[in-house]
Amino acid sequence: MVLAINDLAPDFEAQTTQGNISFHDWIGNSWAVLFSHPKDFTPVCTTELGYMARIKPEFDRRGVKIIGLSVDPLERHAGWMKDIEETQGVRLNYPMIADADYAVSKRYNMLPALVSGDPTDRTAADNQTVRNVFVIGPDKKIKLILVYPMTTGRNFDEVLRVIDSLQLTARHKVATPVNWKQGEDVFIAGSVSDDDAKKLYPQGWTAPKPYIRIVPQPQG
Repeated sequence: MVLAINDLAPDFEAQTTQGNISFHDWIGNSWAVLFSHPKDFTPVCTTELGYMARIKPEFDRRGVKIIGLSVDPLERHAGWMKDIEETQGVRLNYPMIADADYAVSKRYNMLPALVSGDPTDRTAADNQTVRNVFVIGPDKKIKLILVYPMTTGRNFDEVLRVIDSLQLTARHKVATPVNWKQGEDVFIAGSVSDDDAKKLYPQGWTAPKPYIRIVPQPQG
């Protein structure tokens, strides 16, 4: 089954660079970002892992746990972590899954079910579909899926922006417009009638069209 937004994120047990985990237990009551890599010692992924380590405090501030995944054994991760620290100037400060049996990649539809064999015999090109970002809510449901090609580095500042929107719209009956950033105006959600909107926003709203109801970003 192909995963979609609002599907339950598949649970799994795995080895990571910070010990064994059960994924749903590891998430707990937090939000989570799972981002995957086709192979250790690949240049684009090296920069991505380093950047995520550098901006981890921004995820912490939002109550979001981050975890990486690469289709290689745990012992290879250890060597790659040294390279990341040397070349990116930052130590990996979050767990990275060793998906040497392809179990997680298959459960998340990143590799075909028939893939088997020694992962060290496979190239990054063999695993090129393992370039995904999943944002998962405290309810363990998938809130966002991004898929990138191997040759294009991911924009994790955009992931933070989307998380700001996801968390805001989970708390309030609003939607965010194009390129929205924290603190900017939002829309009253289409599911809210005008009568109910008057109760939620007694100060009123700006409406260039009846279906475009603009209010300041709610607080809290």
